[in-house]
Amino acid sequence: MAGSEAAWQAAQAGLPVVIYEMRPHVGTFAHKTGNLAEMVCSNSFRSDDDEQNAVGLLHWEMRAAGGLIMEMAGTHQLPAGGALAVDRDAFSEAVTARLRTHPLITVSEEEVTELPSSGNWIIATGPLTSGTLAEAIRAETGADSLAFFDAIAPIVYAESVDMSVAWMQSRYDKGETVEEQTAYMNCPMTKVQYEAFIDALLAADKTEFHDGETAKYFDGCLPIEVMAERGRETLRHGPMKPVGLTNAHDPANKAYAVVQLRRDNALGTLYNIVGFQTKMKYGAQTDVFRMIPGLENANFARLGGIHRNTFLNSPTLLDDRLRLRSRPNICFAGQVTGVEGYVESAAMGLLAARLAVAEAQGRDLPPPPPETAMGALVTHITGGADAKTFQPMNVNFGLFPPIDAKGGRKGRKDRYKAYTDRAKEAFSQWLATQG
Repeated sequence: MAGSEAAWQAAQAGLPVVIYEMRPHVGTFAHKTGNLAEMVCSNSFRSDDDEQNAVGLLHWEMRAAGGLIMEMAGTHQLPAGGALAVDRDAFSEAVTARLRTHPLITVSEEEVTELPSSGNWIIATGPLTSGTLAEAIRAETGADSLAFFDAIAPIVYAESVDMSVAWMQSRYDKGETVEEQTAYMNCPMTKVQYEAFIDALLAADKTEFHDGETAKYFDGCLPIEVMAERGRETLRHGPMKPVGLTNAHDPANKAYAVVQLRRDNALGTLYNIVGFQTKMKYGAQTDVFRMIPGLENANFARLGGIHRNTFLNSPTLLDDRLRLRSRPNICFAGQVTGVEGYVESAAMGLLAARLAVAEAQGRDLPPPPPETAMGALVTHITGGADAKTFQPMNVNFGLFPPIDAKGGRKGRKDRYKAYTDRAKEAFSQWLATQG
């Protein structure tokens, strides 16, 4: 995501760009193709509400800056209530086509194994940086990259879901059209079924870590087993919460818990199980997930998995232009910098490119103000966070300078609107300085 957006921004500014992409010749645990901007964990860019949600505000800023990722997400959008979900294959293919046909972009299918000593570079290798390049980064920085473990949710063939049990509905019927209001499959559970599911989940065989590694997870992408270990009711108040949903087959009875599935492609043939990232072994996954009412005969297009991610201790290693302090000709962007999520990663690619372009053209361009979503993120990862406890971070209003509650804007809805109004004005002014 970050590398694709960075290449687009630099080329649109008139600079020739070479994208180095090692796939498909050198694969990763999670990727299946050689396409650029391949989505591997989810197909959702989360909330698209740019007045009440920080990630929706980030969507707005990227669109305002002519972002390729957001343009293609809009073109290949799927119904998902208030979320921005995309057909992952069509999206990736479209991004790849736009970049490969751009007159100023060349794609080189080779692996970079060393930090370049000259030229202007943006390293946007994501959390699955190849081992050789990761070692080169460690050798240069003199510090070990931090690590956490990331999990992937399974995908189910829609035709294998029992729709006499499941029903179609977005939470609180959210969405402007009937299609959006019925964007999710919902599988209800009674208390007895939920308790049996939790028991099986906790007892299932799970992936073990090597060499005594201690698992550190990003809280926004916890495996369901880890959530269940925190308390038997945790899932019922998290991804399996029943609120805002009415069982179309039995409206009078409220489900104790609900498993939601979100459309994963435009054809509607594939659905991913929302929030069900897992570290269970494959055999255990099929046994446990088929305990979910409606999924007794489910066929899986992809089972879940877990992999080790790496990221920089950016507060100590990067300056506010996302440059490596020891080698200013090298910038970093994306999840490797310590942001979490597709949108945040792409946003840091957009920002890194614009800052690098300005430097190459002899202009001094500061990062966006911290009142903006991009500015809040870059401020956090390059100095606002405590380096000793630095962990991947989604964009959220807690990263923004506080809003003055005076003038009647004291409620959360008014306060969030004040954050987004202020951010849009500041970001528009920042863009205007670039001509």
